[in-house]
Amino acid sequence: MFDKILIANRGEIALRVVRACREMGVKSVAVHSTADADAMHVRMADEAVCIGPPSSTQSYLSFPAIISACEITGAQAIHPGYGFLSENAAFVQAVQDHDITFIGPTAEHIRVMGDKITAKDTMKDLGVPCVPGSDGGVPTLDDAKRIGEEIGYPVIIKATAGGGGRGMKVAQTAADMEKAFHSARAEGKAAFGNDEVYIEKYLTTPRHIEIQVFGDGKGNAVHLGERDCSLQRRHQKVFEEAPGPCITPELRARIGKVCADAVAKINYIGAGTIEFLFENDEFYFIEMNTRLQVEHPVTEGIFGVDLVREQLRVAAGMPMSFSQDDLEINGHAIEVRINAEKLPNFAPCPGTITQYHAPGGLGVRMDSALYDGYRIPPYYDSLIGKLIVHGRDRPEALARLARALGELIVDGVDTTIPLFHALLAEEAVQTGDYNIHWLEHWLEQNL
Repeated sequence: MFDKILIANRGEIALRVVRACREMGVKSVAVHSTADADAMHVRMADEAVCIGPPSSTQSYLSFPAIISACEITGAQAIHPGYGFLSENAAFVQAVQDHDITFIGPTAEHIRVMGDKITAKDTMKDLGVPCVPGSDGGVPTLDDAKRIGEEIGYPVIIKATAGGGGRGMKVAQTAADMEKAFHSARAEGKAAFGNDEVYIEKYLTTPRHIEIQVFGDGKGNAVHLGERDCSLQRRHQKVFEEAPGPCITPELRARIGKVCADAVAKINYIGAGTIEFLFENDEFYFIEMNTRLQVEHPVTEGIFGVDLVREQLRVAAGMPMSFSQDDLEINGHAIEVRINAEKLPNFAPCPGTITQYHAPGGLGVRMDSALYDGYRIPPYYDSLIGKLIVHGRDRPEALARLARALGELIVDGVDTTIPLFHALLAEEAVQTGDYNIHWLEHWLEQNL
């Protein structure tokens, strides 16, 4: 096992990794910008290094700054958390070139899965079901129109380098194709420096189902069931649960085995998530995230495992501490993402926390780096906490979530807490009868 690791991230995920390190007897190094000098992960880590000014490009995204911090402190490995450099193949290669271990998959796996077309082709070859669509990039509008006619409308045009909902446009009919095609290309070029797009059949009422996989890099892999992340705003998840309300044990076993076999075949190492659209009992691959997910705690809740601990183990060359046969679902877990945002427009709301009280009690977990007097900086993502609950079944988890939300106090800034109070009163949320478009429609009518 490593003696010391550096955490190349901030906020709640950095604190999450610090906790796992402490339980394993591993020293942790926090890095921070000048804006995060008083952050909780800086206070809790064994060591801290300032790596630059508030701008992410000069701090949390700076290869030289992070690698230098490793060399200064003697850290043997880097945990990237999520976001920032967690899926940057060039960074992974740079880390390895300096004889530092990257706690995550290889640069090649990140590179393959980071390009949507290559990822789709790879998954097809590995036997993972995919959405009908173009074979590779679509260079011209005439090609786009031809493919649209072949697979049938509606279709969605996606930037190959896209993410976070950017570079995605829907053409409901052939008449919409020209505008959607050029818009998706322009958005992809502006956001990612790449205007290549591809086309897929647009499913009208799908759910977003993702499968958690974990590999040891030596041809062994398991799946840890699914998460339903269908409640989304602008393709950003806000409410996640496991297991999925609509997934039967038979469906779970089938798609789980497909995913575990796929990552085993490529000797994948560490945590990964294979994301699907799910409609009419069929799964359609959309992307693979080669990192720890924001919503990983719901999987930890129902399986009783520590995914960060497992990441450290396999990165250090140790075997996974569980096999597929050891993994049994226990109860139901739900996570809601608490953002410092002002409703109804979800505008970021940085500021000083005047009072903070985390909920507690049986089956309640609050992953947050907030504290009384903490100043939320305006430079980064607005996520300030994740409230996770676990119950014996879904109704108990929903009741526990309502109770915990009532205990949660975050004063001094606006947050999305009221959104979840309102959502829990909706019959569709209570029954789990929703799809990826439901929340957008609800927001239009209620906020």
